[in-house]
Amino acid sequence: MSQHKYSLDELTGKADVPLYGKNIQLRKQAYDAFVKMRAAASKDGIAIQIVSSYRGYARQKAIWERKYANFRKQGFSPEETVYKIMEYSTIPGTSRHHWGTDIDIIDANQPYKGDPLESDKFHGDGPFCALKEWMDLHANTFGFYLVYTDNDKRTGFYYEPWHYTYLPLSEGMLNEVENLPLSEVFQVEGLSGKEVFNEDFMRKYMDTFILGINSKLLKRDEF
Repeated sequence: MSQHKYSLDELTGKADVPLYGKNIQLRKQAYDAFVKMRAAASKDGIAIQIVSSYRGYARQKAIWERKYANFRKQGFSPEETVYKIMEYSTIPGTSRHHWGTDIDIIDANQPYKGDPLESDKFHGDGPFCALKEWMDLHANTFGFYLVYTDNDKRTGFYYEPWHYTYLPLSEGMLNEVENLPLSEVFQVEGLSGKEVFNEDFMRKYMDTFILGINSKLLKRDEF
């Protein structure tokens, strides 16, 4: 019997895992917690809406390939292109959205223009500032934590005030990913830019990006 709770295919977005909720698509425990959180927010006039939750490997690869083609057309080298994509998007197989534990959210009660997932929309007089304030106060109570915090000492992906994870499940998944051989974590066959992915790059990506998250998710004191 495997000592791991989750299979490699589950961790890299290639497994057909049970997901719950129309337009929610989370593992059961995370789904139940989200429904409770959404109900509590609704009482305070906040309509939490998920704009992205589970994404399989194929979907993440499509995002990667689209961005890769766009940046290459702009004249960036393969290495420059990989790092441009990684400002906000993960390498396929390494996304937390593969786990069925993470969500990108907005407030459905608030009108907005353009891309909803822009940090200034969650602060100041942005349409989702009340949502952000509510989540700051209450999200942890329901097990949800901001992943990519606004902290200049944090490494990796840019600040994402919309991205939360259900820690009671994702903590164990991250621990398993961290302890897998790098060659298993990185599913790069047929992936554009794969020539950049040598072992040194993969190790730095693991340390800087996969682990470059809210330190509360790493069981450490905040930076």
